[in-house]
Parts: sequence; structure tokens; C-alpha cells
Amino acid sequence: KEGGMTLYKGEEMPIYDAAMRYIADSTPTVIFGGEEYGTGSSRDWAAKGTQLLGVKAVIVRSFERIHRSNLVGMGVLPLQFKGQDSWQSLGLKGDELISIDLGHELKPQADARLIIERSNGSRHEVTVTLRIDTPIEVSYYQHGGILPFVLRQLLAD
Repeated sequence: KEGGMTLYKGEEMPIYDAAMRYIADSTPTVIFGGEEYGTGSSRDWAAKGTQLLGVKAVIVRSFERIHRSNLVGMGVLPLQFKGQDSWQSLGLKGDELISIDLGHELKPQADARLIIERSNGSRHEVTVTLRIDTPIEVSYYQHGGILPFVLRQLLAD
């Protein structure tokens, strides 16, 4: 359903309320989106809001360039579907358990595995592209974003 609603344990509610409950449960969340995700947003504020809502990854068909970079800067993992894959083509409803396998070594634009476990017990895997595009972005992400990266650099000096 489009708009400011989502599911929490099967109950529909405002995104903020569900996000706070997921955070209280220590349950990381992901966002699925479409084309040019982040276009028209206030960019850095949108990435900050995403991170503050406890979102760990954004999985989309494509990103607006600056928003993708801002997500990395906030420690949120940007992933992009390959080919014709999308949340719609995968038939996602919001009650699935999503796992992300980044492999052994994080590299710019590497393949990652999206593992989808449905409530009926079935499991499906999809290959997605890691949209951390540069080596410095790998470092930012591994430190939880730009601010933690810079603070660690200052403390190390």
C-alpha cells in the first residue's frame, strides 16, 4: 500500500509507529522501492530519517545519485535489483523475513544475495547489486556512516 502505512506483525499502522516497535524489538528493517528512489526528497534529511527509523538497507530498481550516496553516508546499505527483478515481480507482501548475504569481502558494486523467507516456509534467493560504488564508501559503510568514520579517524590521530 502506498503512503505512510506499513505492517508490524501483520497489523497495519503508520510507518513511524511500526519503526519504533521494530527498534524496540531489535528487529532491523529494510525498504523496498522502485525507480529513481530518493528523487524529489530533501536528500540528506531523507537519508537521516531512514537511518533514524532503524532501516538497515534500501533495495530498489534504481537510485537518485545523491540520495544513494547519502544513504551510504548514514550507514544504510543501498542494494539494486538486477534485470527485471522488483519487489512486485517477487510478489512481496510485507510479511517476509529478509536476509542479506554480502559475501566474505565488501567490494564496490559487488553482487549480494537477497534471501526471502515467506510466512508459508518457502525460501527464495535473488542476486542484487551492492550500490556502494567506491572504496571510500566501503569504509564509510563499515564504520556505520561518515560521522563515525571521521570520529574514529580523529581518535586514531
